[in-house]
Amino acid sequence: MKITFQDEKKGLMGIIPETLDDLWHLSHIIQKGDKVSSKTTRRIQDTSGDKLRNDRGIKKTFFLGIKVESINFHIFTGKLRIIGSIVSGPEDLIPLGSHHTIEAKINNPLKISKFHWSKWVIKRLKHAVKSSKKLSAIVLVLEDDVAELGLIRQFGIEYYGPIIGNISGKRIIDKNRQKTVDGFYQSVVNSLLKFKDVESIVIAGPGFVKNDFFKYLEEKHGEIAKKAILESTGAGGRPGIQEVLKKGTVEKLTAENRIAHEMSAIEKILQEIAKSSSKIAYGKNQVVTGANAGAIEKLLVLDKVIRSENLEKVMDLIENMAGEVMVISSEHEGGKQLESLGGLAAILRYPIS
Repeated sequence: MKITFQDEKKGLMGIIPETLDDLWHLSHIIQKGDKVSSKTTRRIQDTSGDKLRNDRGIKKTFFLGIKVESINFHIFTGKLRIIGSIVSGPEDLIPLGSHHTIEAKINNPLKISKFHWSKWVIKRLKHAVKSSKKLSAIVLVLEDDVAELGLIRQFGIEYYGPIIGNISGKRIIDKNRQKTVDGFYQSVVNSLLKFKDVESIVIAGPGFVKNDFFKYLEEKHGEIAKKAILESTGAGGRPGIQEVLKKGTVEKLTAENRIAHEMSAIEKILQEIAKSSSKIAYGKNQVVTGANAGAIEKLLVLDKVIRSENLEKVMDLIENMAGEVMVISSEHEGGKQLESLGGLAAILRYPIS
């Protein structure tokens, strides 16, 4: 996420989403009543009276602003649609007050205007900007005795390598061949270990070397193997990395990792409820009581409840008292389980009743 400009007096901010995660963040940052502006394409009908009956109009691109009425984000397709009534744009082309959908896309600038930017929203934006500087995944492509890494950052791909193994062909008799192969694999592992906090590794390539390397990881480096998946490509090297990116494998993994974290947090809450723990609160009334008492250590809140229940002040209060707030997507089973608890559940520092 990039913030291109900020006008605090007008409550206006320019933002460029750079990843699917950024679109997910925006789906919570943008709220009903906000004004969102973006370059958009709309089909304009000919009103001269001379048009043919089958004339579908002309597509024109221009800057258009809407007052937000609803926001829809689909986690697996990565589409963020912002729906509202038009409040600004070329009046000779579009009628003000008519409805329009802005589809927010990666690398397309947006302007967001709010009457009030809450502390929670600002914090979420800063988190998204900070995350853009981190390494989100590694694509490792192996072919014969050559490995190349694609470091997936939010600004693009950074290539690392090649790593050369100098392994003799299988038809050549070499008693030390397996030792050389293992040495090559360990060199690749050493390169992977240089990059900390990577959650996703895609091991790809056109042949069976990737499978052999994955088996090596399972035997020697289980923690890395847990983060990795296999993907077949028709090419090695940088073309192979590009092939993986075009398949959308990295984006899918990113979404799955986030869901795994959320599911784990929900499971912990459900386990405590099953034990009738006194250090759990759920539902709006219990959570608000816990927040006012400064008792909440961690709050799980369903994304769609934030808007409908106006909970930002409660979330700000919890964070001001050193509590953690975790927004849970309503798109997966964990979110549905949280919804059955009223959309809010918290782990308490101490019992409140």
